[in-house]
Amino acid sequence: MSAPAQSILKDRTALVTGATAGLGLAIAEKLAAAGSNIVLNGLDDGTKAAADLSTRFGVAATFVRADLSQEAEIDTMMKDILGRVGHLDIVVNNAVVRSFAPIEDFASEDWNRALAVNLSAPFHIIKRALPSMKQRGFGRIINMASIYATRTAENRVDYVTTKTAILGLTRAVSLETIRTGVTCNAISPATLPTPAIETRINALAEKEGLSQQEAESRYLSQRQPSGRFIDLGAVGDLIVFLCGPSGADISGAALPIDGGWAAT
Repeated sequence: MSAPAQSILKDRTALVTGATAGLGLAIAEKLAAAGSNIVLNGLDDGTKAAADLSTRFGVAATFVRADLSQEAEIDTMMKDILGRVGHLDIVVNNAVVRSFAPIEDFASEDWNRALAVNLSAPFHIIKRALPSMKQRGFGRIINMASIYATRTAENRVDYVTTKTAILGLTRAVSLETIRTGVTCNAISPATLPTPAIETRINALAEKEGLSQQEAESRYLSQRQPSGRFIDLGAVGDLIVFLCGPSGADISGAALPIDGGWAAT
């Protein structure tokens, strides 16, 4: 008989980066609801979010601030977490930055920061989390990719490049850990109702004189065939599944959750 959902990850500890709001916080909520202790990372203060998770789900939840564009700050963060907790069972590399410009106008500093946060930070975090995972014979690494890991769009060279590269990192880590009890997978969501997307829809509504609903429908109709946003909680549910017992033999996968977009 399978364990109830509220205890499937009991006594596990998960680090979720970029988790003080939006998708990262939604993922952390689902992991906490499944019984996992949580370490939130972000640049904005996440102490209240951590306290809320602890109160609502009865798990230990803390916040650690670190600028993931800086390896030294990643190193300090991981030493702090491993020093206090002793190990990490789950790592969700969710933090992301992106800029919008044609490549000839793309600022070098924006390119370098995207490489650092979106690609190098997952590498550095995985590198530091793996030894204790291997020692304990259990680990779940989830790298957040994107529909843009297999599709492209204008003026997004940093995002398309780093999300494509994260699939390579996922496969490499998966192969190196396949006999250790550690799995590594990527999840590729399509359009999510994040503040950044909602800002773009609001701008479209204002520019074209559309209602909010009309602007949202137009925006989504040009992307995922389902015509609706990907639910943030559904992404979290998929991660919980991968981190539970049923995910033990899934590794090196790039799993879409995209309303049929990849099928077009």
